Amino acid sequence: MLKIKIVTWSLGIFAAVSFIVCVIYGLITPGSIHMHTFLESVLPAFKWLTWWGFLLGLIESFLYGVYAGLVFVPIYNFFYKKWDLKK
Repeated sequence: MLKIKIVTWSLGIFAAVSFIVCVIYGLITPGSIHMHTFLESVLPAFKWLTWWGFLLGLIESFLYGVYAGLVFVPIYNFFYKKWDLKK
């Protein structure tokens, strides 16, 4: 059984760190090979290379990870209880 609080926080922080890595990658590589257009498409109101955009993107990324945890854990626990092979 997974604990929803642990998985949700873990996925939220994972998504936020991944966002930071993508931004850093975008800053050190030529514009033609980084993902600023993808980030602007996926994250509502995100604008590349603005402080407001960075903060908003970080928060949205964290919330996407939290959402994934909130949806995944109950589904996983449901099937774990249903098909637990240890019984």
